[in-house]
Amino acid sequence: MTRLLINSVGTIDLVIAVLVILFFCGSSLLFGGTLFFSILGAIAIIVEMTLIGFCIEVIIEALKNKKGIGTITGFITNGPEALCLIVGLAVGDILFAASTPLGSNFMNPLLMLVAALLTGSVVALMKCSPFYSVLAIGSTALLAGGFYALPQTLYPWWLAVALIATIALFVLRPTETVPDQPEDVHKDAGKWLLPAIILLIGAGYLLDPIVDFTAEHSKTPKGVIGFFVLATLTSWPEFKSCLSLLGRNSVTAAMLNITVSNITNIWLAVSGLFVYLLLR
Repeated sequence: MTRLLINSVGTIDLVIAVLVILFFCGSSLLFGGTLFFSILGAIAIIVEMTLIGFCIEVIIEALKNKKGIGTITGFITNGPEALCLIVGLAVGDILFAASTPLGSNFMNPLLMLVAALLTGSVVALMKCSPFYSVLAIGSTALLAGGFYALPQTLYPWWLAVALIATIALFVLRPTETVPDQPEDVHKDAGKWLLPAIILLIGAGYLLDPIVDFTAEHSKTPKGVIGFFVLATLTSWPEFKSCLSLLGRNSVTAAMLNITVSNITNIWLAVSGLFVYLLLR
């Protein structure tokens, strides 16, 4: 478990952390916020999302040799987005609630490409069910972007189209083979599964106060924070799982990890929008 914790933070993680801090510093300087508290809030967001991402990694590590691991991780790695959605709905902010899962639909494919470049798997990934992967990634990104272009009066239509399209994409997903057992399986990961789930839920309660604090002092709208910052950080588990799966030559599983994650993000937004319309 110590080794897993060490491996969960690397050079790219640190680069992203620096960019997040610079983002909030720039917003604070540009819009007249409080620089010190903006930096403090940015660090708190990084720590919070790193903790959430680590919990997700522990859960993945405990289940990664199961059949259908690509689909399984596609669901599991949406834990942070689900937490952001729940937090946003709890405070009655549908744009913030939907911004993180929808924003992740743009970050996920980019991070999959980065993972493919780092593992030398770009060609193999391009040959893996190319029609389905382009259709799934393109349509889920189009649905995500389209949500923000619509007036609220058309939200029910978006909900219906998004639900029908993503159910079809999920049913038509390619079949994946059972992955080979890797030599470096963390045999103790299973006993940390329940604690990781509990910690993941607990971390969700801290998310909205931290985002509120950072938004207030950096003068950055919460929707922007959700779409750009949280969407990037919550896509980190997908990136890490893609690295792991591509490193084991489980190309189909890596592709499904991203496409199923994108589909699930739309389902999260659909669920949040349905609750919002129901309670409005």
